[in-house]
Amino acid sequence: MATATTSGTTAPAGGRSTAARAHVQRFGTFLSGMIMPNIGAFIAWGLITAFFIEAGFTPFGPLGGFGENAEGEPYTGLVGPMITYLLPLLIAYTGGRMVYDVRGGVVGAIATMGVIVGTDIPMFIGAMLMGPLTAWLMKKVDSIWDGKIKPGFEMLVNNFSAGILAALMAIFGFFLVGPAVLAFSNAAAAAVDFLVTRGLLPLTSILIEPAKVLFLNNAINHGILTPLGTAQALEQGKSILFLLEANPGPGLGILLAYTVFGRGAARASAPGAALIHFVGGIHEIYFPYVLMKPALILAAIAGGMTGVFTLTLFDAGLRAPAAPGSIIAVFAQATTDSYVGVAIAVTAATAVSFFVASIILKASKDKGEGDLTEATSRMETMKGKKSSVASSVVGTSGGADTGGDSARELAEGGPVQRIVFACDAGMGSSAMGASVLRNKVKAAGFGDVKVTNAAIANLTDDFDIVVTHQDLATRARPKVPSASVVTVDNFMGSPRYDEIVEAVQQRNGAAVPAGAGGAAAPAAAGSEPAGGDAVAEPDQDAGASGTPILTKDRIVMDGGAQNAGQAIDEAGGLLVAAGAVTDEYVTSMHEREESVSTFMGNGLAIPHGTNQAKDSIRASALSVVKYPAGLDWNGKPVTWVIGIAGKDNEHLAILSRVAKIFGNKEKVRQLDEARTSDEVLDLLGKVND
Repeated sequence: MATATTSGTTAPAGGRSTAARAHVQRFGTFLSGMIMPNIGAFIAWGLITAFFIEAGFTPFGPLGGFGENAEGEPYTGLVGPMITYLLPLLIAYTGGRMVYDVRGGVVGAIATMGVIVGTDIPMFIGAMLMGPLTAWLMKKVDSIWDGKIKPGFEMLVNNFSAGILAALMAIFGFFLVGPAVLAFSNAAAAAVDFLVTRGLLPLTSILIEPAKVLFLNNAINHGILTPLGTAQALEQGKSILFLLEANPGPGLGILLAYTVFGRGAARASAPGAALIHFVGGIHEIYFPYVLMKPALILAAIAGGMTGVFTLTLFDAGLRAPAAPGSIIAVFAQATTDSYVGVAIAVTAATAVSFFVASIILKASKDKGEGDLTEATSRMETMKGKKSSVASSVVGTSGGADTGGDSARELAEGGPVQRIVFACDAGMGSSAMGASVLRNKVKAAGFGDVKVTNAAIANLTDDFDIVVTHQDLATRARPKVPSASVVTVDNFMGSPRYDEIVEAVQQRNGAAVPAGAGGAAAPAAAGSEPAGGDAVAEPDQDAGASGTPILTKDRIVMDGGAQNAGQAIDEAGGLLVAAGAVTDEYVTSMHEREESVSTFMGNGLAIPHGTNQAKDSIRASALSVVKYPAGLDWNGKPVTWVIGIAGKDNEHLAILSRVAKIFGNKEKVRQLDEARTSDEVLDLLGKVND
């Protein structure tokens, strides 16, 4: 995990270079942020071109844009309008929206029409300039009269200001930006032709391959290569530029070398990483292996140069970008006359990279058995965020119940409006954690911040903060790339809750003391009883069926279990004896525990069944077993084991009440001191309310 920096401290040696790299990375990320969401459109254009142009698989004039209709009028087709208008406008809108939401996207797209009609080449670079620039100007213009417009005139002012600015920027783009971008594009194309004709294009790998490992590739690939490659593909039907960075051969060769000549964790994980890299197209998977032994960058450069040279030799290329850089995507975009060249280029790049990497590994003393986890952490530090793919292969948990870089991440960003607790099915522990944090957030004065819970499968990227168990982080992160992700191993008693409240104060601009609202309660992330995805609200009625959730006969004051498995049988047996569940439900309780621990913290474990076991529940019920001497719950100390079965959604309110009780230190103390089941029932009686 990256180490957070604290304001006011002295930057370490090399801080300037690190800061410069970070600026370049942010710039590259911004550029790729305009291109990547629209890769599907590039692929669609590439497929239409491949099939319907005059030299395509299935030539068809009305779509391919060749030939004439019965009246003698030439067909417009889809190919030309898509690359001339659709793709640049999509890029401009995306870039403008990144700067100033939909309003920025609209004015950015309008302004880009000026550079489109002012030139005769696809204006991708012009769109990447005009979209964000016009949106930024719109944002500045709006700030001039923000809060000064009389009621009733807001729409009039907003619409006319956007229209006037967009029109002016379109004219500006037509006369100035368009010609400037055209000159730059011609110069860049001439430079590429110069390198190709003199056989120097392979030298670009000296820059590209190290840039990939340092996460500077986006600025090169999406900022220059994709726009130039698309323009070249329009004229020639293909472009070698699409494969300068996307060739999976160099990385595959390094991973194969580790598979054969490496040792330890690196050798064990390399085959899986190779599959993800080559077939999945996730190139970052091999970066830690290079960082662990930096000399391997020579292997990547040698492989990259070999691949580019081979592509040049066979005059091979792609119709459109291959994203991600999977071998499947590469061949899907290759032209029919490039299949052989592309195949040989990838194979040659792999072979050369493997050969050089093997020499380096064999000559090394540690044979590649360095600390892969540390290398992954260094990679994530340079990248500026966690790598869920790399973490899953290396074997890291994806986060811990500590601060560090995620504490810094929490403090950054806009106002917090939505917080979600995510687990397997969005039920048990996430419902309890949401209840605990909801109370703390409300007590801190932020009642308008919505705290909910959900299944990981149902997460969408519209949350501000996501809380999940450290063992589930690798599944949650890809679904919420825009959110701050907080990982815990204790849903009810995590110290991260105060950090979240403090972050809400900072980001929402309220100066309310952090941690107000009482002690947090513990919970195991990722656990949830059977039932559908829902949000636990503390005002739901428990025991809606009218039967008591907890009765005296389901409370055992001195459990006989010696481990977690036996405790599950003991708590589950009480539920079966009460007629609340069948034996199949107890089996599913063990399955749940094997998946993710149901340890909740504060000496509490709440074993429950899987979502698939809901049909085994006959009635909502709790069972309570106390272990006065303590019980080892897979390495965690447990005094109380509460078995739960929730019919329909009744368990949500039950869990909310249990969370409130075990989140109160005084209540927990009273429970620990209780000697009879009557005392326990009195203290836990709220679950029957």
